[in-house]
Amino acid sequence: MLVMLLAALDQTIVGTAMPRIVADLQGFERYAWVTTSYMVASTTIVPIVGKLSDMFGRRMFYLAGLMIFLAGSALCGAASDMTTLILFRLVQGVGAGIVMAIAFIVIGDLFPPAERGRIQGLFAAVFGMAALIGPPLGGYLADHTSWRYCFYVNLPLGAIALLVVWRFFPDLGRSERRGPIDGWGAATLIGTIVPLLLALSLLGDRHPDRSPWIGPLLILGILSCIAFINAERRASEPLIPGSLFRTRSIAFSIVASFLLSVGMFGVILFVPLYVQVVLGGSASDSGSVLLPMMLGMIVASGGSGLLITRTGRYRAFALGGLATMAVGLIALSRLGADARLESVGAVLGLVGLGLGGVMPVFTIVVQNAAEPRLLGASTAAAQFFRQIGGTFGAAILGAYVTARSNDDVTQRMESLRPTLLSTLPADDPLTAPIADPGVLLDRVAQGTIGLPDPVIAALRSSVGEALSVAFLAGAIAVIAALVATILIPEVPLRRVRHPIVAAETAGGAAG
Repeated sequence: MLVMLLAALDQTIVGTAMPRIVADLQGFERYAWVTTSYMVASTTIVPIVGKLSDMFGRRMFYLAGLMIFLAGSALCGAASDMTTLILFRLVQGVGAGIVMAIAFIVIGDLFPPAERGRIQGLFAAVFGMAALIGPPLGGYLADHTSWRYCFYVNLPLGAIALLVVWRFFPDLGRSERRGPIDGWGAATLIGTIVPLLLALSLLGDRHPDRSPWIGPLLILGILSCIAFINAERRASEPLIPGSLFRTRSIAFSIVASFLLSVGMFGVILFVPLYVQVVLGGSASDSGSVLLPMMLGMIVASGGSGLLITRTGRYRAFALGGLATMAVGLIALSRLGADARLESVGAVLGLVGLGLGGVMPVFTIVVQNAAEPRLLGASTAAAQFFRQIGGTFGAAILGAYVTARSNDDVTQRMESLRPTLLSTLPADDPLTAPIADPGVLLDRVAQGTIGLPDPVIAALRSSVGEALSVAFLAGAIAVIAALVATILIPEVPLRRVRHPIVAAETAGGAAG
């Protein structure tokens, strides 16, 4: 829980400060890349470390992950431009992926499925607590000190976590039966995820010299995916065992987690941009407006976790949570550029209630159905696909928002040019024959200093229309997750640590 607090604080603090970061480093076009690079690294490492921890134990990977995360945090705080920040976020993401994977696997090591609802609820509440503290803290640091402290703040808490893990964390999960390490599987997994996500991120890039890379990256990712599937079929100790997908509970839980994450990260990534650019609020405002969402998530996750433990049932909580979250995202997509902050906070509170209700469910379902020797691999696989959903969602929606905003701003520039020429100095880059839309958007993110009101209104409208579509796309993904959840059978949770493997398969068991 201490390590979970550290990793979750980083995500929420940095997310709130992102508009200020990209404005300072002049990189609106790569707004989503800072998050995407982090998620590419954290997602790719999860199944690798999950399987290795099954073979060699959890402790040494936990310590290594913490040290990598802290090193990445220090490097991010010292970044001098967007390129170095993106690279250092990748390093930080490797460490975060390791520690988050181990944190969820350890629950399965220590508690039987019937008790995991309560523990998962506590973990979700810790995440919510971090999200409650993180946005206001990130906003305060960005507004009153420097965005760099949003990364440096990890160091003291991380040092405490490292000492506690070193002193008290047991050596769990070590297997007596070890096969060869699936090195080819790891290589082809990396070769699949990295090119595909880079290609998706480039879709929103306005530089024509980068677009020729999209096709080759997609081809490389698809070929690597085929090689990965073939490698996993032949490996004696595969990173993602194919047998997991023959169990109906696991297969549909993974699908639902994937789709849920698309909607979840649509909120986390874009709400600060919506508040600061579209509504004209401060970084502190974007942190404050997220508080109802986090409070709702804490209450719902803790309550649903306790009820799952008490009843041994889980599907109703998942269905209710997903339905509530979908309604909240649809409402968010309808708010527009003239919404009040109070209205945004109320809608986000509804999203938080839904998200909290469903958060403990899918990991519990997967661990309940998995074989004991595959506990780490199965938990990591579920977490991997959950993160890959968020990563793909962030990359695709980020590319769309960037491209749509740039195109719309470019179209509006001709009608705005007389206003610009009459109010700005002749040497201002915005008075050029074809003004760079990224310069305009960066100027808005910096607080609209020096821009005339008609230009500000037009820019906010451009970004707001793009974000409305992104929020609606998130709602559609959550509705699809709801459909997948309906297909998950209701299997009573076991009350012993070591499972009797059920015969339920993808074609066999009924709910």
